[in-house]
Amino acid sequence: MSISEQTTVQPLNDEAQGMSYLNRLPRRIVVLYLPLLVFIIVLLFPFYWMAITAVKPNNQLTDYNNFSPFWVVKPTFDHIKYLLFETSYPGWLWNTIVVSVCATVLSLGASVFAAYAIERVRFSGSRPVGLLIFLAYLVPPSILFIPLAVIVFKFGIYDTKLALIFTYPTFLIPFCTWLLMGYFRSIPFELEESALVDGASRWQILVRVILPLAVPGLISAGIFAFTLSWNEFIYALTFIQSSENKTVPVGVLTELVRGDVFEWGSLMAGALFGSLPVVILYSFFVDYYVSSMTGAVKE
Repeated sequence: MSISEQTTVQPLNDEAQGMSYLNRLPRRIVVLYLPLLVFIIVLLFPFYWMAITAVKPNNQLTDYNNFSPFWVVKPTFDHIKYLLFETSYPGWLWNTIVVSVCATVLSLGASVFAAYAIERVRFSGSRPVGLLIFLAYLVPPSILFIPLAVIVFKFGIYDTKLALIFTYPTFLIPFCTWLLMGYFRSIPFELEESALVDGASRWQILVRVILPLAVPGLISAGIFAFTLSWNEFIYALTFIQSSENKTVPVGVLTELVRGDVFEWGSLMAGALFGSLPVVILYSFFVDYYVSSMTGAVKE
């Protein structure tokens, strides 16, 4: 028998390699289905709790002796009607959308230029600058909002949506820049060098070469920035006073809680409606989000 015949590799089959240990139903249930079921329950239970609380009559919210806390009998829409027609919730929702979209656009614009300069221009000290930008994201907002409040008052934009639009990028730009740096790093330099040889400017390379290839990274950074802007609470509570200019996180908490009286039905309805835009956004762009995160961490 020749050496080549002795070292012939036998073809692999499902029983020898891979996920063959999941072929048996008991193992599949223990290893796959049960952990997946626990994950789904933990993930969806808060939304279920908000939904049933939003339609529960007031007498069922605290009477656990006669009613189950995990189910609702004779649901009512009074809490939702009160939230939508007797409070400023539609205005809070619109304010949140405007602030989140504007802050996201500003942050993405600044992050694209910063990430491109650090990763592609190759100036001395680019790596330390990139590290410092990311470290700026780790600064607690409770420390930043004091000097930012002084600036907001000096510019005369206190109690306006501009106060939030201009302060949110202070914590959005550092992380978005770090994320786009990782994604720009994954784009081959040869493409940029070829464009430079053909006479393209840096602006043309950024617009026509880099950005089209970095669309998943831009979507991921945009989703991240939009989510943080949508859920931000400290700056919105500090820089906004009037009810008509509040965002959803601040408006729901400050307007639906009066002393020791909690409007639990309206609170849960407001939280549920406030989370739906972010859930819808993630559902549409989840593939881009995952691909961008994998591109951001590889060298």
